[in-house]
Amino acid sequence: MSLTLGRTPRLPGEPASVSSRSRLVKIASYLVLGAFSVFYVWPLFMLVNTSLRSLPQYLRDPAALVTEPSLANFAEAWRLANFPQYILNSVLYTATATAIFVATSLFVAFPVARGYFRGANAILTLYVVALFLPPALIPQFQLILGLGLYNTRPGFILLFLINPIGMIILVNYMKSIPRELDESAAVDGAGYLRYVFSVIFPLIRPAVATVTVLHAIGIWNELILPTIYLTNKDYFPITRGLIVFEGVYGSNWPGLAAAVLMLMLPMLVLFIFLQRYIIGGLTAGAVKG
Repeated sequence: MSLTLGRTPRLPGEPASVSSRSRLVKIASYLVLGAFSVFYVWPLFMLVNTSLRSLPQYLRDPAALVTEPSLANFAEAWRLANFPQYILNSVLYTATATAIFVATSLFVAFPVARGYFRGANAILTLYVVALFLPPALIPQFQLILGLGLYNTRPGFILLFLINPIGMIILVNYMKSIPRELDESAAVDGAGYLRYVFSVIFPLIRPAVATVTVLHAIGIWNELILPTIYLTNKDYFPITRGLIVFEGVYGSNWPGLAAAVLMLMLPMLVLFIFLQRYIIGGLTAGAVKG
């Protein structure tokens, strides 16, 4: 028995025209996917290409490929415009807000998923509705101002402790865990905290990884909120610092390209470490319920 590689075997009784049409559809699908890949990868390629060129080389021909790559732009961007402080602020905001959100969401999502209190489905519905509502910037601003947390690090972190899509993913994923585990843990005398962290958390690691990455990327790339709530340069995250960078560099596009790549690197590393969990967490959290 021999197999023909690269070709879809024709079923018994299937017309040759149908088999040929399916191959053409597959080829067309690959061509479309390849075109979209080029569309998405090309700007990133040009960003890397620009960051490795000197300013005179870039001004002579902005679209030319780099011939003498250099890391001088990265070293210069790191030294100027308080870049290390901006990176440190972004790491602080992202890590703190994400850790608090994930930890608290576990204890909210579990009773909602199990329906252990009246109105659990209504609360989940409110989270779904919140996905389609615009940001409540004015009430949010009045609340932060009234609490005396305007232009402070704790006040800025407080803005990112809620994420409707993260809560929905966790709730739907927890619904796939058998209820018999709850009963067994209760018989064994496990407390609520111990049960959530020792039993539930290991079982929902794909969902937790997915929520962590989504929430962290959202905080890291946020630009509107730091522009509104932070006026002290010492508190600026890296996205707000890039505006300062632009004022320092002016038309030095290779320097700006190097700064943008350094901004992207931490989230790229986080995604690489957690990517094996993300697809499973997204699909399970989307269909289970």
